Amino acid sequence: MQQNAPGSAVISLLVDNESGALARIIGLFSGRGYNIRSLTVAPVDEEGLVSRVNIVTTGTPADIRQVKAQIERLVPVSRVVDLSSAGPHVAREMALIKVVSSGEPRTEALRIAQAFRARAVDTTASSFVFELTGSTDKLDSFIELMRPLGLAEVSRTGIAAICRGPQTIQSH
Repeated sequence: MQQNAPGSAVISLLVDNESGALARIIGLFSGRGYNIRSLTVAPVDEEGLVSRVNIVTTGTPADIRQVKAQIERLVPVSRVVDLSSAGPHVAREMALIKVVSSGEPRTEALRIAQAFRARAVDTTASSFVFELTGSTDKLDSFIELMRPLGLAEVSRTGIAAICRGPQTIQSH
């Protein structure tokens, strides 16, 4: 990526699981005009006191550094790592995709789902709900292929991301 070329970044945070923490993080983004393309939040410790937040955003490398620095100053945030620049990481997303069709489009939807390793989690005489996990590009491709076959509804989780190998968010 060029020095000033906009790109996508996956930023992972560890935050105190307290009321208003997420609102402060989101407020930082909206207040400075940064877009959040994906957001996931869930508790990650046994007591439920710490949550991991994964944010996918876009901007120049300087924008990403600025966002990261501003997030680090927020009170409930204990750790901030830009996984995109920290080294190899795994990023996955899950989606539920509803297709309503019959006849040949229905058969084609099943064939494509099998090729993508999507799992039918609900089936009726006129519809399927497929569950698909993978990269954002994989989900986007599957959804585009389902459009002409009766795509009716999509629900996506957003990115879950983690460092590859023995490194952790704490070791960065």
